[in-house]
Amino acid sequence: MEHLGLVGLPNSGKSSLFNALTGGETLVAPHPFSTMESAQGVAQVPDERLDLLAAMSQSQKVVHTGVEVVDIAALVKGANSGEGLGNRFLGALRDCDAILFVLRAFEDPSVPGDSDPESDLLTLELELVLSDLASVEARHYRQSRAAKGDKSLGAEIAALERAQAALGEGIPLYRSDLDADERALLAPIFLLTDKPVLVVVNIGDDQLDRADEIAAPFGANALPVCVQLEAEAARLDPEERAELLDGLGLGAGVVPRVAAAAYHLLGRRTFLTTGDKESRAWTFRAGAKAPECAGVIHSDLQRGFIRAEVIHWDELLEIGSWNKAKDLGKLRVEGKDYEVADGDVLEIRFNI
Repeated sequence: MEHLGLVGLPNSGKSSLFNALTGGETLVAPHPFSTMESAQGVAQVPDERLDLLAAMSQSQKVVHTGVEVVDIAALVKGANSGEGLGNRFLGALRDCDAILFVLRAFEDPSVPGDSDPESDLLTLELELVLSDLASVEARHYRQSRAAKGDKSLGAEIAALERAQAALGEGIPLYRSDLDADERALLAPIFLLTDKPVLVVVNIGDDQLDRADEIAAPFGANALPVCVQLEAEAARLDPEERAELLDGLGLGAGVVPRVAAAAYHLLGRRTFLTTGDKESRAWTFRAGAKAPECAGVIHSDLQRGFIRAEVIHWDELLEIGSWNKAKDLGKLRVEGKDYEVADGDVLEIRFNI
Protein backbone atom coordinates (compact mmCIF):
# COMPACT_ATOMS: atom_id res chain seq x y z
CA MET A 1 0.00 0.00 0.00
CA GLU A 2 1.31 3.45 -0.94
CA HIS A 3 2.39 5.81 1.84
CA LEU A 4 1.44 9.49 1.55
CA GLY A 5 3.26 11.78 4.00
CA LEU A 6 1.40 14.90 5.17
CA VAL A 7 3.77 17.81 5.70
CA GLY A 8 2.98 21.30 6.95
CA LEU A 9 4.01 24.12 9.22
CA PRO A 10 2.39 24.35 12.67
CA ASN A 11 -1.35 25.18 12.49
CA SER A 12 -1.56 24.51 8.75
CA GLY A 13 -4.46 22.08 9.27
CA LYS A 14 -2.32 19.04 8.55
CA SER A 15 -3.63 16.89 11.41
CA SER A 16 -7.22 17.93 10.70
CA LEU A 17 -6.73 16.79 7.10
CA PHE A 18 -5.32 13.49 8.36
CA ASN A 19 -8.44 13.01 10.47
CA ALA A 20 -10.68 13.86 7.51
CA LEU A 21 -8.89 11.37 5.25
CA THR A 22 -8.64 8.48 7.69
CA GLY A 23 -11.39 8.99 10.23
CA GLY A 24 -8.60 9.25 12.80
CA GLU A 25 -8.59 11.24 16.01
CA THR A 26 -5.18 12.89 16.01
CA LEU A 27 -5.07 15.75 18.51
CA VAL A 28 -5.76 19.12 16.90
CA ALA A 29 -4.87 22.23 18.92
CA PRO A 30 -4.12 25.90 18.11
CA HIS A 31 -0.49 25.74 19.16
CA PRO A 32 2.72 24.36 17.58
CA PHE A 33 3.60 20.67 17.92
CA SER A 34 0.22 19.37 19.02
CA THR A 35 1.43 16.47 16.84
CA MET A 36 4.61 15.15 18.50
CA GLU A 37 4.71 11.70 16.88
CA SER A 38 3.85 10.47 13.42
CA ALA A 39 0.38 8.95 13.18
CA GLN A 40 -0.68 6.47 10.50
CA GLY A 41 -4.08 5.59 9.09
CA VAL A 42 -5.67 4.34 5.89
CA ALA A 43 -7.76 6.53 3.62
CA GLN A 44 -10.26 4.21 1.98
CA VAL A 45 -10.59 5.12 -1.70
CA PRO A 46 -14.25 5.45 -2.74
CA ASP A 47 -14.93 3.73 -6.07
CA GLU A 48 -18.42 3.86 -7.56
CA ARG A 49 -17.44 1.19 -10.09
CA LEU A 50 -16.79 -1.27 -7.29
CA ASP A 51 -20.01 -0.42 -5.48
CA LEU A 52 -22.06 -0.95 -8.64
CA LEU A 53 -20.38 -4.28 -9.38
CA ALA A 54 -20.91 -5.41 -5.78
CA ALA A 55 -24.62 -4.61 -6.08
CA MET A 56 -24.79 -6.48 -9.39
CA SER A 57 -23.10 -9.56 -7.89
CA GLN A 58 -24.96 -9.25 -4.56
CA SER A 59 -21.55 -9.55 -2.88
CA GLN A 60 -21.46 -10.43 0.80
CA LYS A 61 -18.31 -8.30 1.23
CA VAL A 62 -16.96 -5.18 -0.48
CA VAL A 63 -13.28 -4.27 -0.11
CA HIS A 64 -12.08 -0.90 -1.34
CA THR A 65 -8.45 -0.14 -1.95
CA GLY A 66 -6.69 2.45 0.19
CA VAL A 67 -3.78 4.82 0.63
CA GLU A 68 -1.76 4.80 3.84
CA VAL A 69 -1.57 8.35 5.18
CA VAL A 70 1.18 9.42 7.58
CA ASP A 71 0.63 12.56 9.67
CA ILE A 72 4.19 13.70 10.23
CA ALA A 73 5.09 15.98 13.15
CA ALA A 74 5.02 19.63 12.09
CA LEU A 75 8.09 21.09 10.45
CA VAL A 76 9.58 24.47 11.28
CA LYS A 77 12.32 26.60 9.79
CA GLY A 78 15.65 25.00 10.68
CA ALA A 79 14.32 21.42 10.79
CA ASN A 80 17.20 20.21 8.60
CA SER A 81 19.60 21.19 11.39
CA GLY A 82 17.48 19.79 14.21
CA GLU A 83 15.09 22.65 15.01
CA GLY A 84 11.61 21.71 16.17
CA LEU A 85 11.29 17.96 15.77
CA GLY A 86 13.93 18.10 13.03
CA ASN A 87 15.47 14.72 12.31
CA ARG A 88 12.47 12.79 13.65
CA PHE A 89 10.29 14.52 11.05
CA LEU A 90 12.71 13.97 8.20
CA GLY A 91 13.27 10.32 9.08
CA ALA A 92 9.55 9.55 8.98
CA LEU A 93 9.22 11.30 5.63
CA ARG A 94 11.94 9.22 3.96
CA ASP A 95 9.75 6.12 4.22
CA CYS A 96 6.87 7.76 2.31
CA ASP A 97 6.22 7.24 -1.40
CA ALA A 98 4.88 10.76 -1.97
CA ILE A 99 4.61 14.05 -0.08
CA LEU A 100 1.45 16.07 0.45
CA PHE A 101 2.18 19.67 1.42
CA VAL A 102 -0.61 21.28 3.46
CA LEU A 103 -0.50 25.07 3.06
CA ARG A 104 -2.59 27.46 5.13
CA ALA A 105 -4.59 30.10 3.27
CA PHE A 106 -7.38 30.65 5.80
CA GLU A 107 -7.31 33.55 8.26
CA ASP A 108 -8.32 33.03 11.88
CA PRO A 109 -7.20 35.41 14.66
CA SER A 110 -7.62 32.61 17.22
CA VAL A 111 -5.06 30.40 15.46
CA PRO A 112 -1.39 31.50 15.64
CA GLY A 113 0.64 31.79 12.47
CA ASP A 114 0.45 33.52 9.11
CA SER A 115 -1.85 32.70 6.20
CA ASP A 116 0.64 32.99 3.35
CA PRO A 117 0.67 29.66 1.47
CA GLU A 118 3.34 30.68 -1.04
CA SER A 119 5.75 31.66 1.75
CA ASP A 120 4.93 28.45 3.62
CA LEU A 121 5.74 26.33 0.55
CA LEU A 122 9.10 28.06 0.15
CA THR A 123 9.91 27.36 3.81
CA LEU A 124 8.93 23.70 3.55
CA GLU A 125 10.81 23.15 0.30
CA LEU A 126 13.93 24.87 1.60
CA GLU A 127 14.10 22.55 4.62
CA LEU A 128 13.85 19.49 2.37
CA VAL A 129 16.37 20.92 -0.09
CA LEU A 130 18.93 21.59 2.69
CA SER A 131 18.45 18.10 4.10
CA ASP A 132 18.94 16.56 0.65
CA LEU A 133 21.97 18.74 -0.04
CA ALA A 134 23.67 17.41 3.11
CA SER A 135 22.89 13.81 2.06
CA VAL A 136 24.20 14.36 -1.49
CA GLU A 137 27.40 16.04 -0.31
CA ALA A 138 28.14 13.21 2.12
CA ARG A 139 27.48 10.55 -0.52
CA HIS A 140 29.56 12.42 -3.10
CA TYR A 141 32.50 12.57 -0.69
CA ARG A 142 32.33 8.82 0.01
CA GLN A 143 31.85 7.76 -3.59
CA SER A 144 34.60 10.06 -4.88
CA ARG A 145 37.05 8.39 -2.53
CA ALA A 146 35.81 4.93 -3.50
CA ALA A 147 36.05 5.76 -7.22
CA LYS A 148 39.84 5.83 -7.01
CA GLY A 149 39.66 2.05 -6.97
CA ASP A 150 36.33 1.55 -8.74
CA LYS A 151 35.86 3.37 -12.04
CA SER A 152 32.27 2.06 -12.37
CA LEU A 153 31.12 4.74 -9.91
CA GLY A 154 31.63 7.52 -12.46
CA ALA A 155 27.99 7.72 -13.56
CA GLU A 156 26.72 7.93 -9.97
CA ILE A 157 29.23 10.64 -9.12
CA ALA A 158 28.13 12.66 -12.16
CA ALA A 159 24.48 12.33 -11.06
CA LEU A 160 25.42 13.41 -7.54
CA GLU A 161 27.19 16.47 -8.92
CA ARG A 162 24.14 17.40 -11.02
CA ALA A 163 21.87 16.98 -8.01
CA GLN A 164 24.23 18.99 -5.83
CA ALA A 165 24.21 21.85 -8.34
CA ALA A 166 20.40 21.98 -8.42
CA LEU A 167 19.99 21.71 -4.67
CA GLY A 168 22.71 24.31 -4.13
CA GLU A 169 20.54 26.75 -6.09
CA GLY A 170 17.57 25.93 -3.86
CA ILE A 171 15.77 23.84 -6.52
CA PRO A 172 13.94 20.72 -5.28
CA LEU A 173 14.83 17.71 -7.42
CA TYR A 174 11.19 17.21 -8.45
CA ARG A 175 11.52 20.53 -10.28
CA SER A 176 15.02 19.85 -11.66
CA ASP A 177 15.92 18.52 -15.11
CA LEU A 178 17.55 15.32 -13.87
CA ASP A 179 16.60 12.42 -16.14
CA ALA A 180 15.24 9.02 -15.11
CA ASP A 181 18.66 7.32 -15.24
CA GLU A 182 20.21 9.94 -12.98
CA ARG A 183 17.32 9.68 -10.52
CA ALA A 184 17.74 5.90 -10.44
CA LEU A 185 21.41 6.34 -9.51
CA LEU A 186 20.36 8.62 -6.63
CA ALA A 187 17.73 6.18 -5.30
CA PRO A 188 19.99 4.60 -2.60
CA ILE A 189 20.01 7.85 -0.58
CA PHE A 190 16.20 8.26 -0.51
CA LEU A 191 16.19 11.96 -1.30
CA LEU A 192 13.14 13.83 -0.01
CA THR A 193 12.81 16.24 -2.93
CA ASP A 194 12.88 13.43 -5.48
CA LYS A 195 9.47 12.17 -4.30
CA PRO A 196 6.23 13.02 -6.12
CA VAL A 197 4.46 16.00 -4.56
CA LEU A 198 0.82 16.99 -4.03
CA VAL A 199 -0.29 20.38 -2.71
CA VAL A 200 -3.42 20.95 -0.63
CA VAL A 201 -4.26 24.61 -0.01
CA ASN A 202 -6.29 24.83 3.20
CA ILE A 203 -8.94 27.52 2.70
CA GLY A 204 -11.64 28.92 4.99
CA ASP A 205 -15.35 28.42 4.45
CA ASP A 206 -15.53 32.09 3.44
CA GLN A 207 -13.09 31.41 0.59
CA LEU A 208 -14.97 28.56 -1.12
CA ASP A 209 -16.13 30.81 -3.96
CA ARG A 210 -12.47 31.69 -4.72
CA ALA A 211 -11.04 28.20 -4.15
CA ASP A 212 -9.57 27.64 -7.63
CA GLU A 213 -8.15 31.18 -7.76
CA ILE A 214 -6.36 30.69 -4.42
CA ALA A 215 -4.91 27.31 -5.48
CA ALA A 216 -3.90 28.43 -8.99
CA PRO A 217 -0.36 29.66 -8.12
CA PHE A 218 0.55 26.12 -7.02
CA GLY A 219 -0.16 24.43 -10.34
CA ALA A 220 -3.07 22.76 -12.10
CA ASN A 221 -3.00 19.76 -9.76
CA ALA A 222 -3.16 21.72 -6.48
CA LEU A 223 -6.27 20.94 -4.45
CA PRO A 224 -8.13 23.73 -2.61
CA VAL A 225 -9.74 22.15 0.46
CA CYS A 226 -11.67 23.61 3.38
CA VAL A 227 -10.11 21.21 5.86
CA GLN A 228 -12.27 22.32 8.79
CA LEU A 229 -15.48 21.46 6.93
CA GLU A 230 -14.05 18.17 5.67
CA ALA A 231 -12.97 17.17 9.18
CA GLU A 232 -16.41 18.01 10.56
CA ALA A 233 -18.08 16.02 7.78
CA ALA A 234 -15.83 13.02 8.43
CA ARG A 235 -17.34 12.66 11.91
CA LEU A 236 -20.87 12.27 10.54
CA ASP A 237 -22.51 9.05 9.38
CA PRO A 238 -22.24 8.47 5.58
CA GLU A 239 -25.71 9.77 4.71
CA GLU A 240 -25.37 12.97 6.72
CA ARG A 241 -21.82 13.48 5.44
CA ALA A 242 -22.94 13.19 1.81
CA GLU A 243 -25.80 15.61 2.45
CA LEU A 244 -23.50 18.19 4.08
CA LEU A 245 -20.82 17.99 1.38
CA ASP A 246 -23.39 18.13 -1.41
CA GLY A 247 -25.10 21.12 0.20
CA LEU A 248 -21.78 22.98 0.30
CA GLY A 249 -20.98 22.08 -3.31
CA LEU A 250 -18.03 19.91 -2.26
CA GLY A 251 -19.14 16.80 -4.13
CA ALA A 252 -17.85 13.57 -2.65
CA GLY A 253 -15.33 15.43 -0.47
CA VAL A 254 -11.58 15.41 -0.16
CA VAL A 255 -10.83 11.68 -0.01
CA PRO A 256 -11.53 10.74 -3.64
CA ARG A 257 -9.81 13.90 -4.87
CA VAL A 258 -6.64 13.26 -2.89
CA ALA A 259 -6.68 9.53 -3.70
CA ALA A 260 -7.09 10.15 -7.44
CA ALA A 261 -4.28 12.72 -7.44
CA ALA A 262 -2.00 10.41 -5.44
CA TYR A 263 -2.70 7.48 -7.75
CA HIS A 264 -1.89 9.61 -10.78
CA LEU A 265 1.38 10.86 -9.29
CA LEU A 266 2.48 7.40 -8.17
CA GLY A 267 1.54 5.77 -11.47
CA ARG A 268 -1.07 3.48 -9.89
CA ARG A 269 -4.27 2.10 -11.38
CA THR A 270 -7.15 -0.12 -10.17
CA PHE A 271 -8.48 -3.44 -11.41
CA LEU A 272 -11.52 -5.19 -9.96
CA THR A 273 -12.75 -8.63 -9.04
CA THR A 274 -16.38 -9.46 -8.35
CA GLY A 275 -18.50 -12.36 -7.19
CA ASP A 276 -21.22 -13.31 -4.72
CA LYS A 277 -18.75 -13.71 -1.86
CA GLU A 278 -16.67 -10.59 -2.45
CA SER A 279 -16.10 -7.63 -4.75
CA ARG A 280 -12.71 -5.98 -4.36
CA ALA A 281 -10.58 -3.20 -5.81
CA TRP A 282 -6.86 -3.88 -6.30
CA THR A 283 -4.07 -1.38 -6.87
CA PHE A 284 -1.45 -2.07 -9.54
CA ARG A 285 1.40 -0.33 -11.31
CA ALA A 286 0.37 1.41 -14.52
CA GLY A 287 1.61 -0.64 -17.47
CA ALA A 288 1.70 -3.91 -15.53
CA LYS A 289 0.87 -7.09 -17.39
CA ALA A 290 -1.64 -9.72 -16.33
CA PRO A 291 0.74 -12.01 -14.36
CA GLU A 292 2.01 -9.08 -12.25
CA CYS A 293 -1.57 -8.06 -11.49
CA ALA A 294 -2.38 -11.65 -10.58
CA GLY A 295 0.49 -11.44 -8.09
CA VAL A 296 -1.21 -8.47 -6.42
CA ILE A 297 -3.97 -10.88 -5.40
CA HIS A 298 -1.58 -13.68 -4.36
CA SER A 299 1.94 -14.71 -5.31
CA ASP A 300 0.69 -18.21 -6.23
CA LEU A 301 -1.52 -16.71 -8.95
CA GLN A 302 1.48 -15.01 -10.54
CA ARG A 303 3.68 -18.08 -10.25
CA GLY A 304 1.11 -20.40 -11.79
CA PHE A 305 -0.53 -17.91 -14.17
CA ILE A 306 -2.18 -19.47 -17.22
CA ARG A 307 -4.56 -16.79 -18.49
CA ALA A 308 -6.92 -14.03 -17.43
CA GLU A 309 -10.57 -13.65 -18.36
CA VAL A 310 -11.15 -9.91 -18.78
CA ILE A 311 -14.00 -7.49 -19.34
CA HIS A 312 -14.22 -3.77 -18.65
CA TRP A 313 -16.38 -2.87 -15.66
CA ASP A 314 -18.99 -0.81 -17.55
CA GLU A 315 -19.55 -3.50 -20.17
CA LEU A 316 -19.97 -6.12 -17.46
CA LEU A 317 -22.42 -3.90 -15.60
CA GLU A 318 -24.47 -3.38 -18.77
CA ILE A 319 -24.64 -7.15 -19.40
CA GLY A 320 -25.69 -7.77 -15.83
CA SER A 321 -23.61 -10.71 -14.58
CA TRP A 322 -20.29 -12.50 -15.03
CA ASN A 323 -21.96 -15.75 -16.08
CA LYS A 324 -24.12 -14.00 -18.67
CA ALA A 325 -21.06 -12.23 -20.08
CA LYS A 326 -19.34 -15.62 -20.34
CA ASP A 327 -22.35 -17.20 -22.09
CA LEU A 328 -22.44 -14.32 -24.57
CA GLY A 329 -18.73 -14.72 -25.31
CA LYS A 330 -17.95 -11.22 -24.03
CA LEU A 331 -15.07 -12.27 -21.75
CA ARG A 332 -11.71 -11.78 -23.43
CA VAL A 333 -9.08 -14.45 -22.82
CA GLU A 334 -5.74 -12.70 -22.31
CA GLY A 335 -2.28 -14.17 -21.84
CA LYS A 336 0.96 -13.17 -20.17
CA ASP A 337 1.57 -10.19 -22.45
CA TYR A 338 -1.74 -8.45 -21.77
CA GLU A 339 -1.34 -4.98 -20.27
CA VAL A 340 -4.12 -4.53 -17.72
CA ALA A 341 -6.21 -1.37 -18.02
CA ASP A 342 -7.71 0.72 -15.25
CA GLY A 343 -11.24 -0.54 -14.60
CA ASP A 344 -10.68 -4.05 -15.96
CA VAL A 345 -12.53 -6.83 -14.16
CA LEU A 346 -10.36 -9.95 -13.98
CA GLU A 347 -10.67 -13.60 -13.19
CA ILE A 348 -7.32 -15.38 -13.05
CA ARG A 349 -6.79 -18.98 -14.19
CA PHE A 350 -3.68 -20.58 -12.72
CA ASN A 351 -2.06 -23.90 -11.94
CA ILE A 352 0.72 -24.61 -9.45
